[in-house]
This record gives sequence, structure tokens and C-alpha cells, in this order.
Amino acid sequence: MKPVEIYTTPICGFCAMAKKLLRSKGVSFTEFDVMSDPAKRAEMTQRSGGGRTVPQIFIDGAPIGGCDELHALERAGRLDAMLAA
Repeated sequence: MKPVEIYTTPICGFCAMAKKLLRSKGVSFTEFDVMSDPAKRAEMTQRSGGGRTVPQIFIDGAPIGGCDELHALERAGRLDAMLAA
């Protein structure tokens, strides 16, 4: 499985929904809390091409967007293929 990274805050409902979907698929991910680490927020914004809201999700280093985009990929049947090694 390709590596997944997700930038979150502990008070974000969309972050919780994105993580729930990933966990339901058995996907392990690296999580960065941008609320407790301002440097990670700056990193997230740079890596995502200006994305300032959380979550920001990366699959194999490529930005896919946030919770809505993750769920759209799942509904379209494309998420599993993106995650496959």
C-alpha cells in the first residue's frame, strides 16, 4: 500500500471522517497535527499548493485534497487503485 499522510487538527470533524474512511479500508497513515505544530501548517500549505484547511491528504506524496475529495474518490471507485502499491 502506498504511504498516506494527513494533516489534521484534533477539533476537526472532517479530519475525523477522513481518518475513519482510511481506517475502514485498513489504511495506515502518518498524521500531522497542525494545531500543535505551526511549522507543519506551513509545510502543509506549501505541499498542497496553497491549501489552508484541514484535512489535507497526500497519497504517495501527491496531494489529493481534503475529506470531500477523499470521499469522492471512494464513491467513484478510484480510491483503492490510488492506494494500491
